[in-house]
Amino acid sequence: MGDTVWVDIINKKALNVLKDLEGLQLIRLREDKDMPQASTDWAVKYKKAMSQQSLSEIDEQLTHLRRAWE
Repeated sequence: MGDTVWVDIINKKALNVLKDLEGLQLIRLREDKDMPQASTDWAVKYKKAMSQQSLSEIDEQLTHLRRAWE
């Protein structure tokens, strides 16, 4: 079993309990620096993901979608 959970520690006593569980080899604790960072640069991630369309093409698509809901 290799589930991963994120925990916000609000009391230092909880950290001591977690360290005890780690000592019993029930869990493994990691530092923030060990965790992979999610990419938040959406512009880079989705650059060129959509092709550019003319305004008339977009307008046609919107009209078609609106008519579908009527």
